[in-house]
Amino acid sequence: MARPLTLVTGATGFVGSAVARCLLARGHAVRALVRPLSDRANLAGLALELVEGDLTDPQSLVRAVAGCDHVMHVAADYRIWVPDPEAMLHANVGGTRALMLAAREAGVGRIVYCSSVAALGLKYDGSSADETTPVSEASVVGIYKKSKYRAEQAVLSLVAEGMDIVVVNPAAPVGPRDIKPTPTGRMIADAARGRMPAYLPTGLNIVHVDDVAEGHLLALERGRAGERYILGSENMTLKTLLEMVDGVSGRRQRRLALSARVLWPLAIACERLARFGIEPMVTRDHLRMATKTMFFSHAKAARELGYAPRPALAAVVDAVAWFRAHGVA
Repeated sequence: MARPLTLVTGATGFVGSAVARCLLARGHAVRALVRPLSDRANLAGLALELVEGDLTDPQSLVRAVAGCDHVMHVAADYRIWVPDPEAMLHANVGGTRALMLAAREAGVGRIVYCSSVAALGLKYDGSSADETTPVSEASVVGIYKKSKYRAEQAVLSLVAEGMDIVVVNPAAPVGPRDIKPTPTGRMIADAARGRMPAYLPTGLNIVHVDDVAEGHLLALERGRAGERYILGSENMTLKTLLEMVDGVSGRRQRRLALSARVLWPLAIACERLARFGIEPMVTRDHLRMATKTMFFSHAKAARELGYAPRPALAAVVDAVAWFRAHGVA
């Protein structure tokens, strides 16, 4: 029997390359959508087909989905600050819808859309949010999160039209092959190098990137169309995470706990400098996000998909080892 052909968007990236590896291990033939100038180091040695294209080029998406049985849509512009918010919306929202429509026209079967917990609601009492926690665009902070919220809503509207799409919402993935790195990865790398002298009193959910990839495959195999599944692992405060990195790296350091209010003037100054092309160290959106405790429950994914992530410590160990091996930490 022929192997199913599955397209992976964002396959050169952190989560996408993990998904591609997971698909190959499961016996899929994999086609990877790659941008012409993308760094392909994460795909080195993998037996897959490369097709060049971009989320902002609809015709390239038509070529990419041709003949595919499934699509794993992982690609996204993932940055907390961007100089041109409209460009991010064009890629993350418009590109997602264009890909879904191209897949429908090509007769693709099941699609797994990689959204984010950024598109979900939050609890404000320190408890864990889940897929049913209320959310509105007005409550979503920052252009990246707004783009993921709008993209998820666009996907769910296509489900209502009959498309077979399952949505997964990864928390904060950590682990090997974080080549950019992601904002969470950069924080871990900096802490491992002894360059995190302060922190904000926030919280997040840490999950191994390979468990996120496994969650994508479980969603493809067992998920229900139109359902969302949080792919997380362990909730912890930022202070606890940094202490965990210290223990793994062997580089303990004293840190100052800061409040968002203290950093507000600095954020305004950084945003003004950004007008001259200087990427801001911190913005007001960064600080608004830091005031929210981003705890989530993956109980639904565990119950319906059989999702069983490893502890956060394993993710941090693998991340620090990879960053050190590549001269980042």
